[in-house]
Amino acid sequence: MGKSKKRQVDIVILSDLHLGTYGCHAPELLRYLKSIDPGKLILNGDIIDMWQFSTRYWPKSHMQVIKHITSLMTRNTKVIYLTGNHDEMLRKFSGFRLGSFHIENKLLLKINSKKAWIFHGDVFDVTMKHARWLAKLGAVGYDSLIHINTFVNFVLQKFGRDKISLSKRIKDSVKSAVQFIDNFELTAAEIAIDNGYDYVVCGHIHKPAMKTITTDKGSVVYLNSGDWIENLTALECQSGTWSIYNYRDDKVAQKIKLPSRFKGSDNKELFNEMMERILKPKK
Repeated sequence: MGKSKKRQVDIVILSDLHLGTYGCHAPELLRYLKSIDPGKLILNGDIIDMWQFSTRYWPKSHMQVIKHITSLMTRNTKVIYLTGNHDEMLRKFSGFRLGSFHIENKLLLKINSKKAWIFHGDVFDVTMKHARWLAKLGAVGYDSLIHINTFVNFVLQKFGRDKISLSKRIKDSVKSAVQFIDNFELTAAEIAIDNGYDYVVCGHIHKPAMKTITTDKGSVVYLNSGDWIENLTALECQSGTWSIYNYRDDKVAQKIKLPSRFKGSDNKELFNEMMERILKPKK
């Protein structure tokens, strides 16, 4: 970014990067990350696509995104990784902490005396398809929904069937996809209202949003960070005010030049450099 000053942001929420897939816009994401200086970076699920991961496709730009995020941790940025369905194998490490890096399944933040409930949202794929009351169980404990989702996918795999995912629903029809999204947003809002939260923040459905949802029990602000496959969006919170970031509207980030060495697929040099940065003792 040359000598230009990076934009200060209190909280940045990214989800559904799907690093390791052909659809990921890693160069654009890297430009965005290089344009900001976040106090807290929340990675809200499906960051590395472990369902489709292959060592045959892992471009330098994808590794550079990981490297940049790790470098943020050495510059006083708190990085919180919330697990999703495409990186669900990390759920067993919930509670892991290494310096300013945390892995969790969900997060409750207090922002100017208001409570924000943040989670990926893939568990609603199971609960909305099979039984509404399972979703309501989230009011008791979100982790219980994760266990249900993991168990259902385990059983499906034992019978030779695919894991449950939103992508299969989208292929059915536009009408059913719209209905799914409406149900997803309403279910998240209802559980958040039951718990007295002011904000509920999700990813998963690849649809950026910021809206107030009202039911007969109250209202909550629903936020979704979108994705970096189609929308190229994120959520930003500055001084308690939320906004949806859209890369396509950011002329500053678009002008950032990326070194030619980020092209190609040989990541050995970048990996070694990243590990050296992580393991290097702080002074």
